[in-house]
Amino acid sequence: MSDAFVCGCAPTARPSLDRLDARLRVLAVVATVTTILVIRSPIVLAALVPIAVSLARLSGLSWRDLGDRLAHVEGFLVVLAILLPLTVPGPAWIAIGPLALSQPGVDRAILVLLRVNLCAVAILTLLAGLEPVRFGHALARLGVPPKLVHLLLFAARWVALIRAEATRLHEALRARAFRAETSLHTLRTLAHFTGQLLVRAFDRAARVDEAMRCRAFAGRFALVAAERPARPDALFAAGLSLGLALVIAVDRLI
Repeated sequence: MSDAFVCGCAPTARPSLDRLDARLRVLAVVATVTTILVIRSPIVLAALVPIAVSLARLSGLSWRDLGDRLAHVEGFLVVLAILLPLTVPGPAWIAIGPLALSQPGVDRAILVLLRVNLCAVAILTLLAGLEPVRFGHALARLGVPPKLVHLLLFAARWVALIRAEATRLHEALRARAFRAETSLHTLRTLAHFTGQLLVRAFDRAARVDEAMRCRAFAGRFALVAAERPARPDALFAAGLSLGLALVIAVDRLI
């Protein structure tokens, strides 16, 4: 997802994708991820990696954006890639002292690594830069339950507010020359910090609830700025469908 969803920052403009219908981008992610998951050949998956990265760069994502976001995924995948060859039963691929790496485990680890990275790049390419409000309205128009859409929209707003409150509390601690140490005083201070953060969040939530009631909030958000499919959407959908069908056909032929 974009930085706008995570912290409320302004998303990076990407005209090539921003002019597309948000619903089409969401459906494109679902179709792409589903296609990646049904591919069985690691050769096809490996061949898709440079293609996916090239498309991400063409869409406007920088190397830094890709690296920063994939770094979080790789930390989990490294652990998984180490554990799978050691835990999946089967004939040994290589033995290192008392440890034996099974061939099925290695094969499964390679598939998982390729699939997860491809899915992450696809999601970043198609959804990065999509504003939270526009994304939530697209989900609502696609039939996602309203309560889930409300949770998404509130989360997009409240993550930024809670981060701002935490920043102010942190600055107050620094102004009082607080330094984190392994001591009982530090634990008490951090406990007070967490408690104050929760109290301020609840207080802000009460004020927001009163403001929404004053504006006649009836349990649903108005879906503003309705989008209509246009010619670029049809061309994008046709090209993506053809590409995914070609990938599946090649995978079945290998």
